[in-house]
Amino acid sequence: MSFIIALPRTEIIKLYGSVELAAITDMCDCIVDVVSTGRTLKENNLKVIENIFESTARLIFNRGSFYMNLDYFLNFKENIKNALNKDEK
Repeated sequence: MSFIIALPRTEIIKLYGSVELAAITDMCDCIVDVVSTGRTLKENNLKVIENIFESTARLIFNRGSFYMNLDYFLNFKENIKNALNKDEK
């Protein structure tokens, strides 16, 4: 037995910036966006229907360059950590 599922016409539009405005202005039925805290979703009365995937960020250094510029890279890492902590407050 086989089934045929008819999907509605779908168009994918690449947007940059305030993606949530596409849903608010009825430009689309739904959006796919990278969400960190969900604050913008709540502010615009939007909700998550489904998580497509989880992601993480990684900081990768070239080993030789890392040791030759150790102070620079440790400072760089600390600056990123501080910026992330500032955003969480």
